[in-house]
Parts: sequence; structure tokens; C-alpha cells
Amino acid sequence: MKKLLALMLCLMLLLSCCAGLAESDKEAVLAKGKLVVGITDFAPMDYRGTDGSWIGFDADMARAFGKFLGVEVEFIEIDWDNKVLELNSGNIDCVWNGMTLTDEVLSAMSCSNPYANNAQIVIVPAEKADDYQTVESLKGLTFAVEAGSAGEAAAQALGNAFNPVQNQAAALLEVVAMTSDAAIIDSLMAAAMVGQGTDYATLTYTVPLTEEKYGVGFRKDSDLVDALNTFFAAAWADGSMQTIAELYGVQAAMVPQE
Repeated sequence: MKKLLALMLCLMLLLSCCAGLAESDKEAVLAKGKLVVGITDFAPMDYRGTDGSWIGFDADMARAFGKFLGVEVEFIEIDWDNKVLELNSGNIDCVWNGMTLTDEVLSAMSCSNPYANNAQIVIVPAEKADDYQTVESLKGLTFAVEAGSAGEAAAQALGNAFNPVQNQAAALLEVVAMTSDAAIIDSLMAAAMVGQGTDYATLTYTVPLTEEKYGVGFRKDSDLVDALNTFFAAAWADGSMQTIAELYGVQAAMVPQE
């Protein structure tokens, strides 16, 4: 019995020592020399440039954060509905893709300070825009929404039928193809991708449904949150954050950082 107790004590001490040696998220990122960022195709935050590389406000800021940490940045395109699973499994180090700070997100992740204002907005064919100028007028519409997104939550809150798709660009295609009556997407994306002079010139945006803010998500209790907030404050103070925002036309949505 004494030998068993002694063995159990040794095991407990060993486990305690191993726990004490566990790397923090920041230490792990520094050790591997790489920050892995989970994204989707979402202009103007993350999208492919002409050379195939990821660009956009969030992509450029993520690279700048990587430089701040002294590491490379790798972008992995994820299924947005599985973002928490991807994060907690260690496949990615953060979710940085115009992510709305919903109650669900805040309960599942540790998140940065908000850095941009946004809204969920209704997209319809331009020729039908006059018919859909109020929330009441949306009754009966079937919406295309990105699965697991704030747009899906907005459709659920309205009580409308909806078709969940892979990303917000696919939601726009649903409206063009007339397989959905309308879409609900982020206003920042709508400003960049919908209307005259864009790839979706036959569409327009009408009713804003929510007001929200964007943030970056990390695993619970990650020390990378403080590191990113420190970087945000420095980037705001030296003007580099505003410069990147102006490059992608999102400067009016920026939240000042301290």
C-alpha cells in the first residue's frame, strides 16, 4: 500500500512538472516560427490577389502582426461553421476574418479588442430594391447566408427561411442565380463587392439588420490576445493601421485603438 501511494505521489509530481513546462500559445508560435491564421474568401478582408496570394485588410494586418512577433504567417482557408473546432484542435492559431464578436464567439474564444464596425445587410437584385426597404417588407423571403455566420443568425432572428452556403461570396451567387431571393452579408463586403462597377453589378444592398464589431479569436486564455492588442495600439499610434484600411476602403469602419 505504501509503495502504491509513493508511486501515485511520484506520478502526480511528474504531471505537475509537465504542466509547468507546457508552452503558452505565444511561446508555441515563436518556437515554430509561424502564426497559422484561419480565414475564408471574404473581400475586402481576406481574398486572393492577382498572383494568388491572400490580400485584404485582415490579411495585411495579420502579416504585420507576424512581423511584430518575428514569425511568418500562414493562411488556411477554413469552413466558417467549424472555426471553433479548427482553433481548439490546434489546426490554426487564430480566426482573423472579419469575425463578428457575437455572444457565441465570445463564449468559445478569447478575443481581441474590436477593430472595425460592421452590420449585417440585405442584398437583393437591384431591379427589386424598391420592394425591400423595410424589415417588414422582407417577410417571406428566402435568404442565402454563410453557414455559422452572423448573417445566418440574423435570418434566424427574422424567422425567415434560409439556405446556408460555404461563404458570403457563394451567398451572392445564390441571388444572381435566383436560387435564393436575397442574401444577408457583412456591410463591409457589400460596399466592396456589390453594385455598379463590381462583379455583382446587378445586385444592391438595402436594409441593415444589425450593428456589430469585428475582432480576432484565439483559444481560451491565450496570451496571444494581449500581444495582438498591444500590436493594434502600436499600429494605430503610428498610423500603419489606418494606411492599410485606406488601401482597402474600410477606413470609415475602423475602431480607434488604445
